[in-house]
Amino acid sequence: MKLSVRMVAVAAVLATAACAPQTSGNSSSDKDEKTGTLRVWLFQEVNNKPKEEVVDSVLAEFETAHEGTDVTVEYIPVETRAQRIKAAFNDPKSAPDLVEYGNTDTAGYVKDGGLADVTEEFAAWDEAKDTDPTARQSVTVGGKIYGVPYFVGVRALYYRTDVFEELGLDVPKTQAELISTAKEIRAAKPELYGIAVGGAYTYGAMPFIWAHGGELATGTGGSYAAAIDSAAARKGIEAYTSLFGDDNCPAAKCAAMTGNDTITAFAAGKAAMAIGGDFSHAAVEAGKVKGAYAVVPLPGLKPGSIAPAFAGGNNLGVLRSTTHRTLAVDLMKRLASKKAQGELFEAMGFLPTFSDVRQQVAAKEAFVKPFVETLAADTKFVPASPAWAQIDAGQVLPTMFQEVVSGKKDVATASADAAKKMNDAFGSVG
Repeated sequence: MKLSVRMVAVAAVLATAACAPQTSGNSSSDKDEKTGTLRVWLFQEVNNKPKEEVVDSVLAEFETAHEGTDVTVEYIPVETRAQRIKAAFNDPKSAPDLVEYGNTDTAGYVKDGGLADVTEEFAAWDEAKDTDPTARQSVTVGGKIYGVPYFVGVRALYYRTDVFEELGLDVPKTQAELISTAKEIRAAKPELYGIAVGGAYTYGAMPFIWAHGGELATGTGGSYAAAIDSAAARKGIEAYTSLFGDDNCPAAKCAAMTGNDTITAFAAGKAAMAIGGDFSHAAVEAGKVKGAYAVVPLPGLKPGSIAPAFAGGNNLGVLRSTTHRTLAVDLMKRLASKKAQGELFEAMGFLPTFSDVRQQVAAKEAFVKPFVETLAADTKFVPASPAWAQIDAGQVLPTMFQEVVSGKKDVATASADAAKKMNDAFGSVG
């Protein structure tokens, strides 16, 4: 059998997203074919080749075990995932059988009726017993399991050791020091961003909001109200947006930058600092700064404190519309197995979701330490509401940051407008 791995053209993705219909529910397929072609959508990483190699290895074993089966893998941009996946929920003929999705999207995708309930298969999976409880929760909605955890991730502060040594700088111990150090570097080396930041980098901005005592929203049990316009949240927004300017990261260039863009800039030697994940390690190692950088937890407001980080990560899920459910579930478990997650860590730096495997890799690799420390210090999550997928896809928070850094609105106005959009989304899901 021939294994086909295809890269998705950005233009094609955007075209699909642009004409995506509104999700109106999804019906499960009655078919469960044991041969044929399986379609898989995985996320495109900054440096994707190592991920492809791990995936190809898993698929080769899968093909050997299932004669007459072909697998086509498409790597899709993270930034447009919501539009693409929701369109697939409405068009089973073009939909994949198996998809990688962000753990913030679980509740929304379940509400849309797109993901298959795999509670029984997960319970019968031998390796599932070692899944980290937090990771398991990320695939759980209403007590049912809708996928398997693929990896967990948090962000920390990458910095150029050579630049800091040359300028005689200390590693920032507070967010105030982080901001002043970034601007000091920019003044001394105008060819560099002091710290690469992005107006479309929501998860890089969240630690600033949380460190100042702000929250995205408040509530429990699926009922939420926006809190992004609170006094504490506004202080965090002001701190983060103060990094956009000619004295650090010019708004004209940085307002549209995503998280991947900031890591690309750092890896290419264009920034002295960046907020990146454990999952960014491979891309940085493949860049010009290899051997000239280090990582520490992102500082909080007080010396020695660690800013709360977003407890991120990705999951794998089978679509309800698949006509190859048994095969898709088996492939899902193989891709997210202990063996595959260990290989993904070696290739990409993705932290495993199995507690025992994570302990093993942490003991072997020193670079994991600041991320494990961050996980242990304080992590936060987005509202566990189906509305979050709508808020995320609608670019509500990036729009708020971009309005501030462009000078179109002040922090109070932009955050109030964002809060209204968030509340509209929360209200739309009940």
